[in-house]
Amino acid sequence: MCCGDCECRPLGWLLGLPFAFLALLVSIVGVVIWIVGLLLSCICPCCLCVTIVVELAIELIKAPLHVMKWFTEQIPC
Repeated sequence: MCCGDCECRPLGWLLGLPFAFLALLVSIVGVVIWIVGLLLSCICPCCLCVTIVVELAIELIKAPLHVMKWFTEQIPC
């Protein structure tokens, strides 16, 4: 049974697991990019492209959460 406000969607969660695992691998790459970007921004803080790369890495780190949220929203109650 679904929860009262349709937040409980186990089918969407189960279908999203393989894709969330792939997104987890992408987020590991994001962590590496983030660490390198932080080191580069410490060396040259005036470089705008490093800041953009760090922001992109943060979004890569959040990828598994975005994937699971998208999958659970696609399955109706």
